[in-house]
Amino acid sequence: MKKIVLTLLLTLIGISQNFAIVEASELNFAVEAIIPENQRDKSKTYFDLRIDPNVEQTIEINLRNDTEKDIIVEPSVNSSTTNLNGVIEYGETKIKQDSTLLIDLKKIVSVPKEVVVPANDAIKVPLKIKMPATKFDGILSGGITIKEKDTAIDTNKSNNQGLAINNKYAYVVALLINQTDKEIVPNLKLNSVLPAQVNARNVINANIQNIESAYVNAMNVSAKVTKKGSSEVLYRSNKKNMQMAPNTNFYYPISLDGKKLEAGEYTLTLDAKAKEGKWKFTKNFTINSEDANKYNQSDVSIKKDNSWIYILILVFLLALISLLLFFIWKQKKKKEQKRQEEARRRKIARLRKKRKQRLENNKKNSV
Repeated sequence: MKKIVLTLLLTLIGISQNFAIVEASELNFAVEAIIPENQRDKSKTYFDLRIDPNVEQTIEINLRNDTEKDIIVEPSVNSSTTNLNGVIEYGETKIKQDSTLLIDLKKIVSVPKEVVVPANDAIKVPLKIKMPATKFDGILSGGITIKEKDTAIDTNKSNNQGLAINNKYAYVVALLINQTDKEIVPNLKLNSVLPAQVNARNVINANIQNIESAYVNAMNVSAKVTKKGSSEVLYRSNKKNMQMAPNTNFYYPISLDGKKLEAGEYTLTLDAKAKEGKWKFTKNFTINSEDANKYNQSDVSIKKDNSWIYILILVFLLALISLLLFFIWKQKKKKEQKRQEEARRRKIARLRKKRKQRLENNKKNSV
């Protein structure tokens, strides 16, 4: 069984971009960011660098292996994303990069594909940064993931069950890059509003986008859905203390709480309040019958209408009873016809017997 344990060394908290260290005693290796001279705040244990355009720089991470076996790790770099819970992801995710992200860290930071960390030893892993020629304001935000490579163990010799996958662990070290002291204020947009599902449950997804290269901190969101032209609230959602990474978007889910999606025209009203500003959005959207039926069928929280099954069973029973009654009536009719036929035969036999007797009597009288 494959198990992935992602241990975040650094979690973004508040407007000051402070990070907290999380202990990871289960890991087979330790990670330490080697802070360079161009670190903006040398008290930080993550990378927060000032790098000018067209500059190439190599930064290093120290990996220490305290086990008795060599360890293979796979470094990778990713730009930050924001997940549906309003939490910033610094590691590997399936979330797509936002269209406003001008510089993807994955394209300007080169890392080794694999690194072997010898047993009871430590090595330094180089990460080469090549800044583009274009100057930018704000923050490039991302993370360096140090992941232990999957190791497959052949178990055929011992228990004939094939391959067993060892646990996989990872560190994520934040990497922030900026070039100027210009203060960038985040700006939110409301994009698409559409029906969807989260964990096999119906939701209305509102796509919130941060189009600026600045963090959104301590964000509270209040959302409600009404029928278009109506003030009656059908669905409501409130969530506090969310964050958004620079130049990211996420789908804010508004739960239907087990209710069915119904086709029609609706209006979403959404208010977002953060340390950096306030935003108010109103957007009309449509749910078509095809989407409503599709999601309603797969929503595990909706009580399915099984009345048609009972109707089908009732029809089957009625048909069975009718068939049985018809069979009984048919058998009864057949017996009645047989009885009548027997009676007719006996009557004919009596008539023939009487006729025969008359003929015999007439014959005797004539003699």
